[in-house]
Amino acid sequence: MKTYQVVGIGNAIVDVFSSADDSFLDLMGIQKGIMQLVERERGEMLYGAMTNRQQAPGGSVANTLAGLGSLGLTTAFIGRVHDDALGRFYARTMAEEGTDFVNPPVAGGELPTSRSMIFVSPDGERSMNTYLGISSELGPDDVSDTVAGSAEILFLEGYLYDKPKGKQAFERAVDLCHAAGGKAGIALSDPFCVDRHRGDFRRLVRSLDYVIGNEHEWCSLYQTDLSTALEQAADDAGLVVCTRSGHDVIVVRGDEQAVVPVRRVVPVDATGAGDQFAAGFLYGLATGQPLATAGRMGCVAAAEVISHFGARPEADLKALFRKEGLI
Repeated sequence: MKTYQVVGIGNAIVDVFSSADDSFLDLMGIQKGIMQLVERERGEMLYGAMTNRQQAPGGSVANTLAGLGSLGLTTAFIGRVHDDALGRFYARTMAEEGTDFVNPPVAGGELPTSRSMIFVSPDGERSMNTYLGISSELGPDDVSDTVAGSAEILFLEGYLYDKPKGKQAFERAVDLCHAAGGKAGIALSDPFCVDRHRGDFRRLVRSLDYVIGNEHEWCSLYQTDLSTALEQAADDAGLVVCTRSGHDVIVVRGDEQAVVPVRRVVPVDATGAGDQFAAGFLYGLATGQPLATAGRMGCVAAAEVISHFGARPEADLKALFRKEGLI
């Protein structure tokens, strides 16, 4: 059985890019610069209206795994795609980039592969229209004993908690990981996701070894100010990470606390900042680094990804870590 340093579970979404001017966005009824969830019919209409398409595998946890793979860790992704052109592209590209896509594309009459239609304006604004498709149907049957049970670190995506089957998949994966001696954790995903599932998330946090969230997500989870929220979180989870959008990152484990300074940079594209922070931090965790070093690795990886368009690193992250004296 293969042992993975990090296994992730999340939405398998193909990002499809196309250039578009403001008049096209107005014509198609697309609100500029935001992410909107769309239904299947509108998703297919927008996909058909795209010219000069470019596509890349996406999804929050999948982006994190891509960063970890580029750092040389052995990684696997538990996700769900349809056996269609986009699904086969997703599975093939993840494998080519170094992450095992462990579930074969699903054949039959189910929903199509999830995709986000991203229209890029001449000023660089990205207008995202996401159809969740088959990835939102991921469930416990997609979680194999041999993958979740061979993970040194398991990383979960909060967005999947929107479906009962996603919750069941999480619970099964965490049980398998813990039974084999691994560590399991989650990214809270966004404050609205936390609002929808506050009770479930609080129970889940108590069963996890680490939780990554931003200040808004932590305050939402405990419905209090940040300082009090982090105190409660530290009592519940083994390791708590709080990012603060350009301000110091706070990492707490028991009585140990690290405050990690952040170097402010002007973002070209903030997409993927949280995903790559998680990649850098989990790399530090997987390689036994002190909390402050792991936090700094997360900040370096996040700074790299916001320096260009796209949610995955383009530079050699290890070289950046060396330059910063982190390895």
